[in-house]
Amino acid sequence: MTRPPTAAQRRVIDDADPVTGRLRGTDAQLAALVKRGLAFRHPRPPHDHFLTPAGHRIRQAEPASADCAEAVARPSPAGVFSARTGGAEEAAADDSAARGREVHSAWQGLLELRRMTNPDGAVDRPCGWERAHLVRAAALALEAAGHRPAGPAADGYRVRETPQPEAVAVYAPDAEFLRGCALTLERAGWQAGECTEPRTRVRYLLASPRRA
Repeated sequence: MTRPPTAAQRRVIDDADPVTGRLRGTDAQLAALVKRGLAFRHPRPPHDHFLTPAGHRIRQAEPASADCAEAVARPSPAGVFSARTGGAEEAAADDSAARGREVHSAWQGLLELRRMTNPDGAVDRPCGWERAHLVRAAALALEAAGHRPAGPAADGYRVRETPQPEAVAVYAPDAEFLRGCALTLERAGWQAGECTEPRTRVRYLLASPRRA
């Protein structure tokens, strides 16, 4: 591709689902993106269109795409799904059935993204999007499995960045909770091992996406 997408095409790309990359637009817009290698039409009904890796790169190359990606991890007044990483800065935990459905839908969308973007179509191994958004991806795996996030009204898991490449730290209120988080992440395709902070002696998980 030598020419950048048009403004209309750019809007369609920026409005793609932040987890699955599913696109919404006119038939002409979607067909143009397919022709340029930025989207593909799913072979099974309802034949939705999704961003290709090249399309994801286009979205991530601009500030607008960063805003869209942030919507996956942080609360949004527009009601965009937010992966809960655990912390006082997040809204009080919502244990409603609606939240459960949102989490389930987001996790299923992430599995579909794995199937579409992993070279072998594997769904038991994290994909490129997860490696680029480690904290959000780990938090979604934990919440989708039923673990509660820490927050103003609850003591639960906290997922944090680490200086190590492709690794996050997961904290939990007790050893049993921590072991449960480790098992969940391993089932979701991550490697997780318990570590101890040298100064505080606090136990935590060091987790990274499995490659094979």
